[in-house]
Amino acid sequence: MGSVINEIVMDCADPERVAAFWGEVLGWQPQREAELMWMSASGDLMDGGLTLVFARVPEPKTVKNRVHIDLSPSGCDQAEEVDRLVLLGASRIDIGQGDVPWIVLADPEGNEFCVLRGRRD
Repeated sequence: MGSVINEIVMDCADPERVAAFWGEVLGWQPQREAELMWMSASGDLMDGGLTLVFARVPEPKTVKNRVHIDLSPSGCDQAEEVDRLVLLGASRIDIGQGDVPWIVLADPEGNEFCVLRGRRD
C-alpha cells in the first residue's frame, strides 16, 4: 500500500495575501484555522482531497523552490490564463527554463509555478 498526498504547505510571510491569490487562481475559498490559512476544492478539510495550507514563517524566500505547482488552464488557452494570473498578482519569471512549452510565473511572494498548455503537456 502507498501513501496519498493530502496537503501541500506553502511557507509565507503573509499567509492571508498568498492564500487570497491562490484562492482566486483556483476558485477555492481560503479559510482560517488558528495561525494557518487553508483551502480545498470542496471547502471541507476532512474530505480526503488535496488541501493547500499557508503557514506564516519569519524568514523571506531566498532560493528557487524545490517543489512547485503546475496549472493546466481550464476553459481557456495558456496565454489567456497567464494574462489572468498576472492580473491577479503573478509575475513572469525566468529561472533558466529555456525554450519550453510551459510558462513560469511567481505568486505574490515569489513562489514559482508553471502554466502548462493543457493537461497533456
